Amino acid sequence: MDITMLYSKIHRATVTDANLDYVGSITIDQNFLDAAKMRVGQKVDIVNINNGERFSTYIIAGERGRKDICLNGAAARLVQKKDKIIIIAYASMSESEAQTYMPKIVIMDDDNTIAQELEGLS
Repeated sequence: MDITMLYSKIHRATVTDANLDYVGSITIDQNFLDAAKMRVGQKVDIVNINNGERFSTYIIAGERGRKDICLNGAAARLVQKKDKIIIIAYASMSESEAQTYMPKIVIMDDDNTIAQELEGLS
């Protein structure tokens, strides 16, 4: 039996743009993707800390070092620039994998600088 577990998350990222005139997705700086072990095309859940909205989309890579977090397409209606969001990725694992897997947690500062990188939930 497989179980869906937290794979990684980017915590308290600041939205830098909301682009309604795009097909869809979330643009994330490639440095943040690397730190969180996230991949282009991966499904993620977005939690908007400012307004409580929760929705799913997929990742596209942003330019490395620009600190971009941009919601595109319909999702752009669910955020505003400067909102704080949590980007959550999950993975399907066997029960034995879930026992030992340590999710990657990337905590952001207000200016989208990586403040802390953690492994595990403890």
